[in-house]
Amino acid sequence: MTVVKEPGPPLGAGPAPVLTARSRPGETVIKALLRTAALLSVAITIGIILAVLQPAIDFFRQVPLSDFLAMSDPAESGELKPAVLPLLWGTALTTIVALLVAVPIGLAAAMYLSEYASKRARKWLKPTVELLAGVPSVVYGFFALSFVTPTLLNDILQLKVSLTNSLAAGLVLGVMIIPTIASLSEDSFSAVPMALRQGSLAMGANRMQTTVRVVLPAALSGVAAAVVLGLSRAVGETMIVALAGGSAKSTSVDPTEGHQTMTAFIAQTAAGENPPGSAEYNMLFAVALLLFVITFVMNMISIRIVRRFRQAY
Repeated sequence: MTVVKEPGPPLGAGPAPVLTARSRPGETVIKALLRTAALLSVAITIGIILAVLQPAIDFFRQVPLSDFLAMSDPAESGELKPAVLPLLWGTALTTIVALLVAVPIGLAAAMYLSEYASKRARKWLKPTVELLAGVPSVVYGFFALSFVTPTLLNDILQLKVSLTNSLAAGLVLGVMIIPTIASLSEDSFSAVPMALRQGSLAMGANRMQTTVRVVLPAALSGVAAAVVLGLSRAVGETMIVALAGGSAKSTSVDPTEGHQTMTAFIAQTAAGENPPGSAEYNMLFAVALLLFVITFVMNMISIRIVRRFRQAY
């Protein structure tokens, strides 16, 4: 008599292991640390807002909002002294000069590192570019005062500029944010699949056409985020514009003149002898609150741009 055995379950079959049931004390600690770090970041942001908000409210109780936005903060002599509009213009002018320097150079450096440089060259060049981000901003400020203005602008380019001017501040500020734009853009270029490059080359395009017409559009969301992040970094910089940009509250469109930015005004007002509680002292917090709002809006725009142009591969 032949006994036929029923086939047993296939190898590896059976109930799936319940991984969550296993005790992992180390993973629990790591999750707690990460959650604490996230909540701490939110708490610090809220604390900064609360610290700035109350003095700003006190300022607007002393000075009308229309006087703050316009150039209508009356002095005791009856004349009008500049309020926040010249600070906004000085910030915008300096930032525009910085972006005109940083965006072309940063994107060109990113394209070279991603598309043309050898592995050996990329190994040395990328850390060298990122090293610029580690230079203290006060060093950049003194570099603008001691070299850019007297040597580059006055002697080499033969421009008539004052010792402190927005052009020198913007040029050095642009050099400072080059690593931000170059590094993030290079990461975006490197994330583009090689199949897109190979398809473009197979269709007869050369490497430059592939980089400009295929790789750059595919990495547009990352490039846009890098530019906006560099813009936020430029708007929030203090020491360079305080040392090289000057303290003139001017709405002139000439970058060879000095313009005071919002961050420079905050630094110079905090270092002054304005008594706490006065309108001059509380204006520091009003400008800081406005700067926080501007930075927040730029970050929101960056998120919208990334979501709008993001492509998943």
